[in-house]
Amino acid sequence: MPEGPSVRKFQLLTSPFVGQVVAKVGGSSRKINVNDLNALRLQDSQVHGKNLYLAFVAAEGPLGPTAEETVLQRDAARGASSLQGGQEQVCAPQIHPQDEEPQELLHSVSEVPDAAGGPGSWLRIHFGLFGSIRANEFSRANKTNKRGDWKDPTPRLVLHFESGGFLVFYNCRMHWCSAPRADPASDILSVEFHRGRALDALRTPDPICYTLLDQIYFSGLGNIIKNEILYLAKIHPLTQGSLLPLSDLERLLDCAVRFSSDWLHSKLHGKGLHPQIYQKEQCPLGHAVMKGTFGPSGSYKRLTWWCPQCQPVVL
Repeated sequence: MPEGPSVRKFQLLTSPFVGQVVAKVGGSSRKINVNDLNALRLQDSQVHGKNLYLAFVAAEGPLGPTAEETVLQRDAARGASSLQGGQEQVCAPQIHPQDEEPQELLHSVSEVPDAAGGPGSWLRIHFGLFGSIRANEFSRANKTNKRGDWKDPTPRLVLHFESGGFLVFYNCRMHWCSAPRADPASDILSVEFHRGRALDALRTPDPICYTLLDQIYFSGLGNIIKNEILYLAKIHPLTQGSLLPLSDLERLLDCAVRFSSDWLHSKLHGKGLHPQIYQKEQCPLGHAVMKGTFGPSGSYKRLTWWCPQCQPVVL
């Protein structure tokens, strides 16, 4: 499924349509009534980890604050509160775990759709395998399907705007929610990413490849990033985090942030990803690559590639 850098690019495709009114809708989604989006204004677009959130309001209503304006208002309110109270109150960050596919390791309750979504609500979009967004164009078949037919992919949602432009959403799950449920401190592409909390998670006795897919601490980090950064940091995927020195964990965290940022930069400049270990038979040094399927007991297992020579087992 699309990982953090891909969803960030999807969000950028939606940004030019913020403030515009939906003139016509289409799509095959059964999770929402697509007609509910007719005549609504797209108010805001945000990305949190692997989830895209779109805010819609009634077209005749005033255009509400954007995400940036909301943050500025919140910070101003906190400053005023601190001055009135005479001292600053320090609160622990509140964690809002995201609802992910079974592939991701979670230890908490998933986000539950609101009982009734509608104008003024947020539409949460989670992309499946090969999920994507197209702006002002439809996806076309580049090969035959299992039946041998050349059939174009079916959009889950199509939003036509009064300006004449349109957005097309493929292979995704959607539901209404009252607000984005996410913790920027866990988003590896966020300036608010909390390294200390991530390091604490990596220190646990769990295999390091399990922890990296925990969206509570590494929101947006998926299987491709997991494989690549473990190779870059020269860490065996089944190594228990508690056995690694802090310097190794720091290096792994540096690789996670740098690789994710570089991947996003490449996407924004139309460049493809050139993995070093993911789906490879040899590592860059010419060593044979091993492949296995790993995951927590009773949970979904993920394909993992590693080089036994470059990533030795730590006992």
